[in-house]
Amino acid sequence: MTKQPVDRKSLFTVSCKPWIAMVAFAALAVVCVGQATAQVRSENGVTTMFSVQGQSTEEQLDYVHAKPMPLPSLSSLPDSKAALIRALESSPARGPAGYAAGGVGSGIMSPINLGAPVAGNDGVTPQDFGTNNHPFTTERADLSIATNKAFPYAIAGKLFFKIGASTYMCSASLIKRGIVVTAAHCVANYGASQFYSGWQFIPGYRNGSAPFSKWTAASATILTAYYNGTDGCAVYGIVCPDDVALITLNTKKFKGLLNQYPGTYTGWYGYGWDGYGFVGGITQITQLGYPAGLDNAFYMERTDSYGYTDGANSNNTVIGSNMDGGSSGGPWLVNFGVAPVLTGETNGSAPALDIVVGVTSWGYISTSPKEQGASPFTSGNITVLVSAVCGATPAACS
Repeated sequence: MTKQPVDRKSLFTVSCKPWIAMVAFAALAVVCVGQATAQVRSENGVTTMFSVQGQSTEEQLDYVHAKPMPLPSLSSLPDSKAALIRALESSPARGPAGYAAGGVGSGIMSPINLGAPVAGNDGVTPQDFGTNNHPFTTERADLSIATNKAFPYAIAGKLFFKIGASTYMCSASLIKRGIVVTAAHCVANYGASQFYSGWQFIPGYRNGSAPFSKWTAASATILTAYYNGTDGCAVYGIVCPDDVALITLNTKKFKGLLNQYPGTYTGWYGYGWDGYGFVGGITQITQLGYPAGLDNAFYMERTDSYGYTDGANSNNTVIGSNMDGGSSGGPWLVNFGVAPVLTGETNGSAPALDIVVGVTSWGYISTSPKEQGASPFTSGNITVLVSAVCGATPAACS
């Protein structure tokens, strides 16, 4: 299904009150509408909405009845076999590829209960591959033990937020101690210069349980080209070069310690750009997320598939997957897992572990193709966004 337009008046309001966290963004244009809940500012190709809500007055979200964010969807089916051949024969010029390493957390938890979610199935049926013949495996990440509490699964989680009066959910993950990466379409309405509001990140979410508590957003940042609709999408607002967003979290008191970020406890993924981990336009992807069509989004799901670069579709990465609405923004990782001890073997040429190279961006109106796409992480999107948010809030990135 395609994204529906959102009423501008009900979406968010913006304040012109000064806020100390914006010192680094001085002299920027401020969009001001209505009452004091947020400020929107743009500079150097990125646009950020800063929340001015105190944690004691955080926006009330309906975790039990949250709707899965509709996955931006295509109606026409590409020739995936031809696209794969193009990727193998002439991968797009990128580079040099790079990455930033992640970190391992302490694993200390402070669980809270958000309430058991209400079931609502999207009608997806399991397949090993779809009509586009793209092999994959999609299974529960939740095994006989609750892997959601363990590294590296605990780094991913659910993202709740408001569109108007309704609560929606996407998937997301940490790439710095206090920085969450998700899809831009979970943050803003493409081309409408409108942000959503009230984001809360729940690392390691499992069937209403929040083992590492919940974390509110201080700001959300996307590329201005996505915000104003000039991103040069192959399919307007759906298959885009830059469907990527970063959310800077507020600190909170955690286990008696002040000014804490969740990554200190969960760890955080690294991130790569300009084709890190790709060889000849293909790589092996692990996708994590909370799709409504699988276990009603109660549990984290995992897909493993080869991914190829589709040069005809904004150089998006395409994988086989059985995920759907609610999986938007979930991480696509290379080298996912815990490192073995090398005993007589050597690493490959791109050995960094748990590196996010994209987030779930789009799928198909029909469930038959069993494929999803992701905007590629590049030096023109993820590194620009990280530079902007870490420059504004260095403590979240230390």
